[in-house]
Amino acid sequence: MSVKKVKAINIIGMLSELDKVIKFCGDSEMFHPDDAMSFYSNTQDFTPLSDKNPYAAPLQSLRSAADMAQLKLEFVRLKNFSVSDKGVLKYVQFIVEKLEKLVNEKLKIKQDIDSCKRKIEQVGHFTGGNIDFSEILKCQYITPTFGRIPHESYEKLENFAENPFVMFFPCTEDETHHWGVYFAPNEKTEKQNIDRIFSSLYFEKLEVPEIAGTPEEYIRNLESRLAELKEAQKNNQQELDIFWKAESEKCMQYYSRLQELDCFHAIKRYVYKYHGSFILVGWIPADKEKYFTDHLDEIKSVEYSISDGKEELKHSPPVILKNPPFIRLYEFYVKMYGLPSYNEIDPTAIVALTYTLFFGIMFGDMGQGLVVAIVGFLMWKLKKMEIGRILIPCGISGMVFGFIYGSVFGFEHALDPVYKALFGLNEKPVEVMEPDTINMIIYGSVAIGIVTIVISMIMNIVSSIKRKDPESAYFGANGMAGFVFYVSLVVGLVCQMLLGIEIMNAAYIICLIVLPLIVMFLREPLGRLAEGKKKWQPESWGEYCTQSFFELFEMCLSYVTNTMSFLRIGAYILVHAGMMLVVFTLADMIGGAGYIIMIIAGNGIVMALEALLVAIQVLRLDYYEIFSRFYLGEGRQFTPVVAGKNEN
Repeated sequence: MSVKKVKAINIIGMLSELDKVIKFCGDSEMFHPDDAMSFYSNTQDFTPLSDKNPYAAPLQSLRSAADMAQLKLEFVRLKNFSVSDKGVLKYVQFIVEKLEKLVNEKLKIKQDIDSCKRKIEQVGHFTGGNIDFSEILKCQYITPTFGRIPHESYEKLENFAENPFVMFFPCTEDETHHWGVYFAPNEKTEKQNIDRIFSSLYFEKLEVPEIAGTPEEYIRNLESRLAELKEAQKNNQQELDIFWKAESEKCMQYYSRLQELDCFHAIKRYVYKYHGSFILVGWIPADKEKYFTDHLDEIKSVEYSISDGKEELKHSPPVILKNPPFIRLYEFYVKMYGLPSYNEIDPTAIVALTYTLFFGIMFGDMGQGLVVAIVGFLMWKLKKMEIGRILIPCGISGMVFGFIYGSVFGFEHALDPVYKALFGLNEKPVEVMEPDTINMIIYGSVAIGIVTIVISMIMNIVSSIKRKDPESAYFGANGMAGFVFYVSLVVGLVCQMLLGIEIMNAAYIICLIVLPLIVMFLREPLGRLAEGKKKWQPESWGEYCTQSFFELFEMCLSYVTNTMSFLRIGAYILVHAGMMLVVFTLADMIGGAGYIIMIIAGNGIVMALEALLVAIQVLRLDYYEIFSRFYLGEGRQFTPVVAGKNEN
């Protein structure tokens, strides 16, 4: 439950050995490259290595060719692959050219097939009249226009009977149109007049291909051509399948090697030259140091130095979270907020505990909790949704608290026989809607809030000490001063008001309440003093006091509001019971078969609505009431160079 240790490694060697170093760093899958210039103070003679990546274009060409051929490329781990880089590029070029040739042939055949089908469909509308189109197209004084006209417009042609050229010769018809041809004289004015009349009748022109002979003969020729094209298409696909069957395994190896070369070349962006030598800086897991250094020792002219991550905090060491399987589920929420810095406490454990616990308390129902756990399992297994894995323990937590509340799909006394058999009770021990229980739920929610806030303050003190931030650790609202003030105030009020113990005397108030307030009021100058800064005083005490007064007032108010914010835990317990009470009331009013339908539908609605709201509210408590007290989340992810990790 912490941040895994990493170490910074500075590698220096001759440029002739750079490729060996980069290949090892990439093959190790544990090297996170970083900007070397940030590690050196005098960088005047350093120049970046600006080698062009020779592998990016061939890799993209291979992927594009495979996509066009509808073939899937998969990255495989290579063993005993000894082909040179030039050999890889040459083979990839051969594959790309062959695939592009076959794909281009395939596309050409498909275009010809589509053209044939389109012509058959077009000409098919003009069959049945045994008309020789070549004779029609030879006409010198009239122009034929092919197309279709709506049935309604066809009937209106009688209105233009006085014009001998307004005549449509139908060939075929469908549900909405007549297909055929009309003729217009070639004389420009008259032709425009005829075209305008047919246009007003919603005539749609159709470009008919040049046909020698009758449409029936033309279609037969096209169908014969279509059969030939389909056979060519089949042969093309067979050729592609045979080629890929013979080359796929080999192609995967070369593709994987090419992807490795492309990926490893990205490390060169972090390399700098210096008088014929190179400098490369990066990070490695601390527990892999020996493995890494043993292999570097095998490369001639290479020297290296290693420093602990704690010594390089100014360079922001990348973070590797190290958590047990259950806690690891909740890294999803932590990463949404931000990764911890290298010297910061990993909050995943507290998120796992509070989120699971609070969700169960607020969503206490055995039956509905079981459904949520099953839904979460299916979301993860079928859709690989991270939230699904989190819902599994949350649903189980809901089942546990549902057993305590005695609720199964809203049936509040379904578990009474179980309580009697196990504990000798006549009915469930907790009746949520009773007045005494409601008071207990309210007090319990506040108590949970107080304990959670206190734990968050302790975590802030520890985290601030690790970050070497004395102002936050000792003098801030969530530091030692705020801790003493908050705990003393809570203990004093509980003893005075609930237990009847008179402890809030003058000494108690001055030492444990007033004095911490004064320390928080002066937190900035005190923090500068603790850091040993000479300029510890504010530029204007008047301005500082005015600003600090309002900030202190806001802090005191936030203690109250943050504590009361946890009342939502108890509120959702009551809301759940109230919503299910409404469901059963409506079911009783309907009666009969409607009773069962209402119970099922009501449970579904309550489950969906409450699961969503509870998930959001618990996350809000974690982010705003807990994280805001101690967590900065300014770290960066440890991302080693790994070929195939981001494969398209």
